[in-house]
Amino acid sequence: MLFGGFDIVVIVLVIFVILVLFAGIKTVPQGYRYTIERFGRYTRTLEPGLNLITPFIERVGARMNVMEQVLNVPTQEVITKDNASVSADAVAFYQVLNAAQSAYQVANLENAILNLTMTNIRSVMGSMDLDELLSNRDAINDRLLRVVDEAVQPWGIKVTRVEIKDIQPPRDLVDAMARQMKAEREKRAQVLEAEGSRNAQILRAEGAKQSAILQAEGQREAAFRNAEARERLAEAEAKATKMVSEAIAAGDIQAINYFVAQKYTEALTAIGSASNSKIVLMPIEASSILSSLGGIGAIAREVFGDAGNNPASPPPLPRPRPAPARSTPPISPSTPNPFNPDQER
Repeated sequence: MLFGGFDIVVIVLVIFVILVLFAGIKTVPQGYRYTIERFGRYTRTLEPGLNLITPFIERVGARMNVMEQVLNVPTQEVITKDNASVSADAVAFYQVLNAAQSAYQVANLENAILNLTMTNIRSVMGSMDLDELLSNRDAINDRLLRVVDEAVQPWGIKVTRVEIKDIQPPRDLVDAMARQMKAEREKRAQVLEAEGSRNAQILRAEGAKQSAILQAEGQREAAFRNAEARERLAEAEAKATKMVSEAIAAGDIQAINYFVAQKYTEALTAIGSASNSKIVLMPIEASSILSSLGGIGAIAREVFGDAGNNPASPPPLPRPRPAPARSTPPISPSTPNPFNPDQER
């Protein structure tokens, strides 16, 4: 089939229209911004979606990613304020807010942000001591974020976060820090042990003090009660002595005999129960006690008068029978026997 001249023109026009439409319709994906240049000059920014441009006059200049992006900062050597060399690396998060400024204000955007971040890391960390550097990582991140974000604002960039990933001091410095930490912890342990010992001694002293106070109070109470008991015993003794005296004054010979016999028996009991006495030599025979009581009764009758005529008075005690002869040598008659109350002098 032969095409005429008109047909060829129509076909050419259709192809031209298709090419014009293809060149004038631009689709921008989500998360991106396209800059439009007219004869090489920036005119506007295309938003995500379907956009129309003037073909052959306008063209797409830069395709900018406006999503938040991550930039790894490589490890670099940093000298601190106290001349300690450490190695540090970081990570930066940034986002393009103005596509035109990011496209036309700086060349090689990622390289510019990377170098700016590395420079500020050396500046911030170099102004701090090693101990402060290791213990104040949050402060370092805040200072880096503030400095870098302020520097990239003219580029239409927002730095959202800068984080120091790792700080590595030299090996010998790490060993020295470990020894220092060990010494510090040993010192704290000794201080805590000394404080515990001091508190224990204080508590023991307070306990001894309270014990002494309670013991003194107990001794005082015991002494008071002992004194009260002795006072009551003395009162009872006085009352008993008074009653015996009244009985003697009334002529009751049995009362004085009972009183003297009781004291005499108590004395003999004390002599016999002494711990340092193994052998007791009795100055009298066992039957001499009754003789002594009889002699005391005779003396009482002479003092208080003849009580034998009184039918109420008790009969005199019988004279004890003499003790059987012993194997001891005989006593001369001329020599008085002090242990025999019946012998005439």
